[in-house]
Amino acid sequence: MTIVHYAHRLTADFDFGPLRRWLKERGAIWDAVPELYFKGFLLREAGCFGATANNFSSLYLWQHDKAFRDWLLRGGYKIITDIYGRAQIETFLTLDAFRGKAGEARFLYRDDIAIPLDADLTAAFAKEIELARERAIQPDVISAVVGLDPLNWKFVRVLLSEAEPDASARGVAYQIAHLSAPLLGTLSPGAAR
Repeated sequence: MTIVHYAHRLTADFDFGPLRRWLKERGAIWDAVPELYFKGFLLREAGCFGATANNFSSLYLWQHDKAFRDWLLRGGYKIITDIYGRAQIETFLTLDAFRGKAGEARFLYRDDIAIPLDADLTAAFAKEIELARERAIQPDVISAVVGLDPLNWKFVRVLLSEAEPDASARGVAYQIAHLSAPLLGTLSPGAAR
C-alpha cells in the first residue's frame, strides 16, 4: 500500500463554495476507481479547526505503488496542475491500515512522528502498527493508517474520523469535502490485542 498526499495553498479571500461543489463532482468519479482504498478531498479554512491559511489537498491510500504510477502516467494529476499548478507530492510506504466501524468520515487527521535515532526500528514498527489497530476500534474512527517516510525517518499517522477536532486532537485536522472509498471496506478491521 502507498499513501500519497499533496496540498495547494489558496488565497486568503478564497471562496470555498465553488470548490466544494467541484470536489463533490470530481469525487463521484473516484468512487469506483480500482486499486484505491480511499481518497480524501480535504480542505483547511483559515480560522477553522486550527488552520492558519486556506488550502485544499488530496490524500490517497493506494493498493500498491503501481496503481499510483498508472494514475500519474494516464494524466490523472493534469486536471489539478492545469488549475492550481504542480505541488510537491509526498509518498509514504504504508506499514498497515485498518477499518473502523464509524459511518461518515468528516475529518482526516495527519500526525507526523519523528523516529528517534536510537530507536529499535523493528520494535517501533510493531508498536505503530498495533497503535493503528487499536485506534481503528474507537467508536468515531472510519480508518487508521500508519505510514513510513524512510527519507526523513518519521511515521505518518492518518485517521479518518467522524469526530470534530478538540483539545486532545493530534496532528493536522482537515475537513473532508468528499471521501471516495472504493476498497475501504476490504481493509482488515481494527481490534485490541
